[in-house]
Amino acid sequence: MSKEVKPESVSLCPLGMAAAPKQELLCIFGTGDLGRTLGQCLLQTGYRVVYGSRRPHSCGPLPQGAQVMSHEAAAQSASLVFVCIHRHNYGFLETLAPGLKGKVLVDVSNNLRKDLYPEANAEYLQSLIPGAHVVKAFNTLSAWALQNGPSDANRQVYLCGNNAEAKQAVSEIASKLSFSVLDRGSLSAARQLEDFPLQLFPEWRLPLRLAVGLTAFFFFYLLIRDIISAYVEEGKDISFRIMVSLANKVFPIVSLIMLTLCYLPGVMAAFIQLYRGTKYKRFPDWLDRWMLCRKQLGLLALGFASLHVLYTLIIPIRYYVRFRLSAATISEIRENRTSKFDTTMAWRTDSYYSVGVLGFGLYLLLGITSLPSVSNALSWREFSFIQSKLGYLTLFICTFHTYLYGWDKFLRVSSYKWYTPPGYMLCLVLPSVVLVLKMLLLLPCVDRSLTRIRQGWEKTDPGDDVKRSLLT
Repeated sequence: MSKEVKPESVSLCPLGMAAAPKQELLCIFGTGDLGRTLGQCLLQTGYRVVYGSRRPHSCGPLPQGAQVMSHEAAAQSASLVFVCIHRHNYGFLETLAPGLKGKVLVDVSNNLRKDLYPEANAEYLQSLIPGAHVVKAFNTLSAWALQNGPSDANRQVYLCGNNAEAKQAVSEIASKLSFSVLDRGSLSAARQLEDFPLQLFPEWRLPLRLAVGLTAFFFFYLLIRDIISAYVEEGKDISFRIMVSLANKVFPIVSLIMLTLCYLPGVMAAFIQLYRGTKYKRFPDWLDRWMLCRKQLGLLALGFASLHVLYTLIIPIRYYVRFRLSAATISEIRENRTSKFDTTMAWRTDSYYSVGVLGFGLYLLLGITSLPSVSNALSWREFSFIQSKLGYLTLFICTFHTYLYGWDKFLRVSSYKWYTPPGYMLCLVLPSVVLVLKMLLLLPCVDRSLTRIRQGWEKTDPGDDVKRSLLT
């Protein structure tokens, strides 16, 4: 009996091509940036890729491992075709209609502006090749997003089409590329999908309008009150203060109001739920839109607060401040007098600055936790605690910082120039109201009722009890 001889090494080479599963072949029409990047991603995922080009021998560099053929030959070799070309080049596809019958065509095109054509590009493609199954997908992703993968904000692939099997095939490809798929229904939704990339910061429109409106209002309000009034009444030209002093008053005012607007809708929603006695009724549409843009409101508030900090840091190096300090020092020397140290003023200024630094630190914490990379690492309870509990604490500290800035100025008649209140007094109204309303919600009896409602309890309508008694 002969002993079995064991090999000294193990071969890591594949046993044979016949044993390996055959990879699916996909076709791409178009060798532009998006077509090349999409092909590279498909090859890395394990697909075979063939390109259809009108110039197969001079179409530029393509991903290694891909084939390139004429449009007709490439379409015949694959059952799924990505159409990565512009709509005005669709004309040649009509001649390929017999060879594309029964195949899945993925339209990834977009337009330069809305309502450029009477129908969506995908619907137009379907009319050119009625025998094919057109699916609108991947048009909301750029070549850059495909190249960098779904690690950034572009994680979703929207698709629509009239054939369920065709949409399933495209959905499987998107899932293998690590994108999440959202089915928007039939091909009639293609125009909506084609309008998505044309939208410029849709979630930021309302917050930006509020920020611009508040900035413009307080800028002109303080300009008239501080600069123009001084020129009219005293003949002083202090217009140079517009660049730093006036701006450093506007930025914190807008920041505090924007931060307040982040938490005001939550307080309003709580009182609406208490009034209705249920959480199962929809909020008004305007309140829904307001609550959906709270993150953007908070980030803009953080931006204005950062500008306030930077402008405050440059105050000691301003020419106006250095001139005033040197003039005051020379005046004291000439008059042979010294200023007495004011302990109250020292407490006020140190408290004002320390509370401001603490508030800005909490501001930064809220901004950091709103980043997707950070919020994804937090549990819902942790995220809710930071954005809610610490958020209201930030609002309280920033409001207190503004109160310390005002101190007893509101008692001085000189503060009301042209019978108008200072800007910081106006910006204190809204956050003070929100903090008072939040304190009411924290009362044990109110908090207990609100917690029960949010856990599913509903207030019984007296009319329902009468109807039940009549029925029984």
